[in-house]
Amino acid sequence: MRYKNYNPQKTEEKRRLRWNESNAHKTGDDPNKPKFYCLDMFPYPSGDGLHVGHWRGYVLSDIWSRYKKLQGFNVLHPMGWDAFGLPAENDAIKKGIHPHISTINNIENFKRQLNEMGAMYDWNREVNTSTPDFYKFTQWIFLQMYKNGLAYKKKMPINWCQSCKTGLANEEVVEGRCERCDTEITKKLLEQWMLKITHYADRLLDDLDKLDWPEKVKKMQSNWIGRSEGAEILFPMIGFDISIKVFTTRADTIFGVSYIVLAPEHSIVDIVSKPEYRKEINKYVSESMRKTNVERMIQGKQKSGVFTGSYAKNPVNNEILPIWISDYVLMDYGTGAIMAVPAHDSRDNDFAEVFSLPVKQVIVTHSKIFEEAVIQIETLIDSGVYSGMKSDQGRKAIINDLQKKGYAEIKVNYKLRDWVFSRQRYWGEPIPIIYCKDCGEVPVPERDLPVILPYVDKYEPSGTGESPLALMKEWVNTTCPICGNAAKRETNTMPQWAGSSWYFLRYCDPHNSQQICDKKQADYWLPVNFYIGGNEHAILHLLYVRFYTKFLYDIGIINFDEPFKHLFNIGMVYKDGYKMSKSKPNCVSSDAIVQTYGTDTLRLYEMFMGPPELDCEWNDSSIEGVYRFLKKVWTISMKSIVTRQPIIPNVTKETHKLIKGVVERLESQKVNTVISLFMSYINYINKEYPEGIDSTNLNKMITLIAPFAPYIAEEIWEEMGNKKSIFETSHWPEYDPDIIQELEIEIAIQINGKTRNTILITVNDSEYEVIRKVKTSEQIKSYLDGKTIIKVFYIPQKVINFIVK
Repeated sequence: MRYKNYNPQKTEEKRRLRWNESNAHKTGDDPNKPKFYCLDMFPYPSGDGLHVGHWRGYVLSDIWSRYKKLQGFNVLHPMGWDAFGLPAENDAIKKGIHPHISTINNIENFKRQLNEMGAMYDWNREVNTSTPDFYKFTQWIFLQMYKNGLAYKKKMPINWCQSCKTGLANEEVVEGRCERCDTEITKKLLEQWMLKITHYADRLLDDLDKLDWPEKVKKMQSNWIGRSEGAEILFPMIGFDISIKVFTTRADTIFGVSYIVLAPEHSIVDIVSKPEYRKEINKYVSESMRKTNVERMIQGKQKSGVFTGSYAKNPVNNEILPIWISDYVLMDYGTGAIMAVPAHDSRDNDFAEVFSLPVKQVIVTHSKIFEEAVIQIETLIDSGVYSGMKSDQGRKAIINDLQKKGYAEIKVNYKLRDWVFSRQRYWGEPIPIIYCKDCGEVPVPERDLPVILPYVDKYEPSGTGESPLALMKEWVNTTCPICGNAAKRETNTMPQWAGSSWYFLRYCDPHNSQQICDKKQADYWLPVNFYIGGNEHAILHLLYVRFYTKFLYDIGIINFDEPFKHLFNIGMVYKDGYKMSKSKPNCVSSDAIVQTYGTDTLRLYEMFMGPPELDCEWNDSSIEGVYRFLKKVWTISMKSIVTRQPIIPNVTKETHKLIKGVVERLESQKVNTVISLFMSYINYINKEYPEGIDSTNLNKMITLIAPFAPYIAEEIWEEMGNKKSIFETSHWPEYDPDIIQELEIEIAIQINGKTRNTILITVNDSEYEVIRKVKTSEQIKSYLDGKTIIKVFYIPQKVINFIVK
């Protein structure tokens, strides 16, 4: 008997055409149906397109979208482009192509590849952050922040990347280097636009508790926000009518302070510097400004500093304290000044050793056993009236007494800093602000949005601290919307994160020219149910999008204050021990794999490589096994269609077992083990029923595999006589618990009477078969290895007990 051969390239091309012609992936609009919004972190359209590492997340999101569609949900599964910012501009510069043209070309290539993937993206809802109809609302959000006091200008030392020739936010610096190009960061004093994300610090931290996100991501965000509860204490200066303000979480150590340290950037450095020390101080400050924060905070680095010649008084005992300057104190945390307690802080101790400063112990620690646990108790010594108090008690008492004298105030401090929002680059959203000599800063009227980014021939960064837009005189020169006089536009642009901080809203209503999103559409679709993306965005993108969401909630634009209900972080794909990258020779093109094996094979292999949340190693040879599996699916399906087998009870049992296993493993995101289930099922059918199975079980099997391998599923579905798509006419099958119960049961495994694990057996298993299964079980192997089995007691379908020595 001859069967139609499996030809994935021919099949997949035909299916793509039909999906496109029928608009098969259009989002449903039945408001009575439950909704499911599945979203990918949209890509930067830079580089030469997608490699197999990119596919992993996109395939997973498509599996979930198709699975939910078969369950009867209205599914919103959109795609767009994070097209503004450094990645796209640097790619354009590298190629020598204008970013506008380069971005369009890259998007066309990405879109082709995503279509080949078979992803059910609704391209009617495509968004592009670099198009005026999109960034009109990016600018609108900025204006609302400006009007609400969250956007402001400030002259400050910023992180400067000499390669990218732009300022960077703290979040864009990784271990002292630019996260985009890995160039070492320096400092540059520039006036910058800032967003007051710190205004939301407490909510960003506290609301992590209500998110169904990986704990490691929530921990990273918590650490980045870095809330510390303590006090600001004033140390009056001698000879000056000012005090140095210090933030500390350990006021209980204040009697151990032996000196005060200022950050080199501190505003009072010039004031407190005595003339005879000023030359040395100026040199030190200048050298410090050239260092990154990471360099300044390296553990084990010998501490450096310079004495100011001035002194302050300790407010608890009037002790005279020298004032020093050192680069191990940062302006980015606290007040930019510290009270140094060398006996109880390792960095202060290192500094004290270098400059022979006093070390005074004021805390002693002793151990106490409490409810079988050893706890450490700290007690104050040499601390005046507070001596003998436990640390936490003494801390409260000291702060309380200093408050009464006007020297202290309870404070909460954060590591989080306001977001540096200016970029001295061309390819970004123009900041909608006009400068008028008479009216000052003037926001562009909302009716005049968007402020269009002009086309410039010379788009490369200037390196002067100004955007290339500053050279566009016709664009820069404008009129003040208040007084009508001559004025100038802001020439800095927004960072790459501006559009990606709210894009998920736009997919709900992408063609609305009047507002971000119709309220009715937003209320139905949002928040996002399932958000998939890489670990590299665990801080920057997710923190910014949460900030934007809370702000838009506060001004009444949306009715929720967290954007994503569930977050799934996809693992990286490695090859030859290195993360796959276009810049390395280990990059595997998805195009080449598709041409050889077809899209479905690549989709399945992406999931089969390992748990999707973990990093994995690409193996060229293993993909062949997945291809052979799909050929088996095709062959057994063709046989089944031709031979028209009657219903076989054993096949029905295995099919219901498969349904249960697929659902359980999908819902727990163990997608790699779902592929293993399919393989076991097909191997069983091939062995026991090589001539095929009945149409009812075949229908269920093909529906189950459809989200994972949609091309082959659609083709088999048509061969079965169906005229419409499987995703329109089928529905997700349900298993019968009674059938499953008849098939297998769970029994306890005991070793010397102690339960160590459980195992699934079938009701027909003999005692010999049960013993064999237990002995070969990985879960129990360690308990039997090297042991002698004396006797085995088996209570059928309940428990098996191995007596060993």
